[in-house]
Amino acid sequence: MTDDTDAPSSTDDILRELDGWLVENWDPNLPLGEWWDRLARSGWAFAHYPVAWFGKGVAPAVAGAISRAVAAFGAPTAPAGFATGMAAPTLLDHGTDEQKARHLPGMVTGADAFCQLFSEPNAGSDLAGLQCRATRDGDWWIVNGQKVWTSQGQIANKAMLVARTNVDVPKHAGISYFFIDVRQPGVEIRPLREMTGRAIFNEVFLTDARIHVDDLIGGEGNGWAVANTTLAYERGRLSTGGVSSWASPGPIAGDLERPAGEFSGPRTVHPPFPPPVRAKRLAEIAAQFGRDNDPFIRHDIVRLHTLEQLAFMTGLRARALAARGTELPGLPQLTKMAVNHQHRLGRQAAFEVLKETGTLFAYDEADLVQLQELTGVADFGEIIETAVFAAAPPIYGGSDQIQRNILAERVLGLPREPNDDRTVAFKDLRAN
Repeated sequence: MTDDTDAPSSTDDILRELDGWLVENWDPNLPLGEWWDRLARSGWAFAHYPVAWFGKGVAPAVAGAISRAVAAFGAPTAPAGFATGMAAPTLLDHGTDEQKARHLPGMVTGADAFCQLFSEPNAGSDLAGLQCRATRDGDWWIVNGQKVWTSQGQIANKAMLVARTNVDVPKHAGISYFFIDVRQPGVEIRPLREMTGRAIFNEVFLTDARIHVDDLIGGEGNGWAVANTTLAYERGRLSTGGVSSWASPGPIAGDLERPAGEFSGPRTVHPPFPPPVRAKRLAEIAAQFGRDNDPFIRHDIVRLHTLEQLAFMTGLRARALAARGTELPGLPQLTKMAVNHQHRLGRQAAFEVLKETGTLFAYDEADLVQLQELTGVADFGEIIETAVFAAAPPIYGGSDQIQRNILAERVLGLPREPNDDRTVAFKDLRAN
């Protein structure tokens, strides 16, 4: 996605240019939407994008340095989320120039918020078995079906959608990929309440929803390849080492009208997808509770710290490879599984440290404050929520089992399990 045309010659030169631009353009009183628009159209928001498409054609590692510099200056960094993290890179890889010109501005400026309409009640790990149908009707595709586990669908106005457009070919060949307006008649988004008390995920029902033919991405029947591009960005694109904005994009969340200066400080809200519990923090709580000499607790905290350091060094390695325009086969899958293991081990260690205290939980702010005072752990609510949430990461974005299959078949070249899903028409498959 990079294009070195007109790109400054060194990282130092780039950061000096950025600093001058920030001095001239940053205004904390601007509405966030206007700031994001200004940042994106200058090329600084997503500097690793091509010059022709809101970027500066720099390496991802340099883009990470740019976002850190923006944050250090005291300004909000570029909008984060499904639009810029998944939809935009996929569009740059597979979209036409007309599609890029129409969709990218809303993505990079935060005007649009996307969600991902992939998984279905009977097509999660086996995504290619999806049943959602899109039927051509003149200049429109008419969509009917159900999607589930749609993250942040409640604040999205657009979505990436995979739907079946042909049942007379093998299942992988009959899928197409679309961008769809989810704020239209025929699209119903229902939040799914989790044990954490939040509703990050949703189920979505599509009844005669409409998509214009111009929003078919990558061509009819090529949706499996396009979807795999999106999944690669979701599962395996390691952080460039930059800083992501914690403000929510799109017209529904309500952040675009607020002053940009409100979003220039540290995160003041709990992230929608909690990170793993940190080893250092657990060690502090173990000492506080007098359990820092327990050999089992010490062992697990050291294991967790080791995983954290390996993840950090793997990120450095990935960024170095990206800077040279290369990659390590299988690294995205290995990284996702390693992070999943961090979540599981962090949960285990947290409950070992907290013991019976770890059975406490609160769903509202007043009760949470009371629990934190009772336990003497200032971040008790965040730690417990993260531990409870730890069951989700090894499933969403492709389960550990799917990652192992990908590594076995695509990286190691091991044979696939025998089946006929690539030779028999979808309508004739017994499993579907």
